[in-house]
Amino acid sequence: MSSLAHGALPLLFLCVSLFGCCVRAKVELNMHESVEVYLGDSAEIPCQYSFTDTDSKPSFVIIQWFVRGEQNASRTRIFYGDGGQQMVDGATDYSGRIEVTSDQRGTRLLVRDVRLSDEREFFCQVNGLSAGNSEGRTHLRVFAAPQAPVIEGVASGISVTNEMPSKVASCEARNGFPKPNITWYRNSQPLASAPGQVNVLILVTRESSGFFSVQSTLEYRVAKEDKDAHFSCEVSFFVPRAIRTIESHSVNVTVHYPTTMVELWKESPQGLVKEGDMVELRCQGDGSPPPPFIFTREQEPSVTLESRGDVLILPAVSRKDSGIYQCRPLDSDGQPDVKGEVQLTVHYLDPAVVVPRDSEVMQKGEDLTATCNALSSLKTSTVWLKDGEQVGQGNTLHLHDASYDTSGEYECEVSVPSLPALRTSGAVHIIVQGGPQLVGPEDEVQLEEATGRMVNLSCEALGHPLPSISWNIVGSQNWYEVVSRASERMAHSVVSVRVTADVSALCNASNSMGAEVKAFSIKAIPRVTTPAPFSPAEGSGVIIVVIILCLLLLAFLGSVVYFLHKKGKIPCGRSGKQEITKEKSAKDDIVVEMKSGGQKEEAVLLKAVNGDQKASSDQ
Repeated sequence: MSSLAHGALPLLFLCVSLFGCCVRAKVELNMHESVEVYLGDSAEIPCQYSFTDTDSKPSFVIIQWFVRGEQNASRTRIFYGDGGQQMVDGATDYSGRIEVTSDQRGTRLLVRDVRLSDEREFFCQVNGLSAGNSEGRTHLRVFAAPQAPVIEGVASGISVTNEMPSKVASCEARNGFPKPNITWYRNSQPLASAPGQVNVLILVTRESSGFFSVQSTLEYRVAKEDKDAHFSCEVSFFVPRAIRTIESHSVNVTVHYPTTMVELWKESPQGLVKEGDMVELRCQGDGSPPPPFIFTREQEPSVTLESRGDVLILPAVSRKDSGIYQCRPLDSDGQPDVKGEVQLTVHYLDPAVVVPRDSEVMQKGEDLTATCNALSSLKTSTVWLKDGEQVGQGNTLHLHDASYDTSGEYECEVSVPSLPALRTSGAVHIIVQGGPQLVGPEDEVQLEEATGRMVNLSCEALGHPLPSISWNIVGSQNWYEVVSRASERMAHSVVSVRVTADVSALCNASNSMGAEVKAFSIKAIPRVTTPAPFSPAEGSGVIIVVIILCLLLLAFLGSVVYFLHKKGKIPCGRSGKQEITKEKSAKDDIVVEMKSGGQKEEAVLLKAVNGDQKASSDQ
């Protein structure tokens, strides 16, 4: 634009203004009171106008835009336009950032890349010369959301004994525009300032960038109930046509308060306590921070027991450790009622006492009563065992009509059903005294044995004192003892006897209480030797064959004798008979001997055949 135009414009504006003062304004102008926009966005400010006297509607209109300077300084024009030209004033903050569009109904100012400094009043001036002029204004509001609030609680504990509110936490919200606000919450309930209870201190800082940073400090008078309370802050800020909020995370503060209640309990072992256990007692109070404790026994209140903080350990307890244990906090300030108590009972089971003790000698046939008792703090159960098998139940064992089988060790086991680890035992050794008692159902044993064989005779005798065994054997000189042994109450002897004839043997068992005899009778059976042993089945067959052969032979001989007699070859005189007998006696004797396996089976067939005897029978 030429320098002439720059000089003419102010003159023209002055003339128009003077002319407008002489006529009545006929322009109606309408603008928004404010326009809201986010930082960095574009803002559009409309300015609508109209002329009330249509007959005097101007041929052209002069439109100008002004902006209020900072700190309510004078106005600065940023745009001029008329029917012939449009001009953005240079050397202002808006050179290159604004754009104005106009039509018959109005004009619009567009501000690009809105800055914080753009929060000002913008003026729209419309001049229709003789038709009149008017001016309106709009306040441009700029908004920037702050950063999320940062909360920080105090690291040290706060005592409930403080009479004035103490600092609990601080909260900061940075770089917001316009200035954000901070509200405090306790367990999601807002906190309002209250003298002596809640104080909120606010510090607002305008950064060099133009943003606002707000720091808020909460001072609060804590109570014991605040030990589990959560404090948080919330920042609220304006945005175009709305209000938004951002809440911080919550913090918990450490509240210090004296102990008013103490609890003491048995930590271990679980269940009942027996002698030898390690017992752990734990004490806990409601004070904060947890105070150290002192442990005592009610029976000895002046004696402090050695402990580890809130734990008292009693190693290998005995029944004398039973009693009431107490713990007290050191911060109880002389309040004797602030204590914890627990009753400790140490259960026990003394060694079993058996009557009679150790061993007892009783006569055979007598009765005996044994007892077993063990002192215990709990109900006990008693059983009697012999050789691992139960023979009685209860504290008393009754033995009736004692026999040698009654002898032995009787063990009593005492246990506590409610505490199985408690167990003890005792024993008594029963000795039954009496004369010898031979083992076996028979007093006399009868045997049969082949001659020449060895026979073992066994004799066992019970008794106390231990019997001695002797043998008296008649009928054999060849015998000797092969076994001789004795146990606690039995003697055992075995002799080996060679059977040469009938044998009679006596086993004599005796002790100081008496004697008993057991008799053995052995009948000797002659033994016939056979060529070879054969089985019973084979023997039976051979016997039958031999008998048949013998009968055939006898028949044959009889036929021969009869034939010779008829022919007269054989004389009938006595002298003849004697010769035949004499000749045949050596040939005609037949001996058959059979033997089967281990069984002795003998068969002898003797047949003397002579002619005289046959002839006499025929006559």
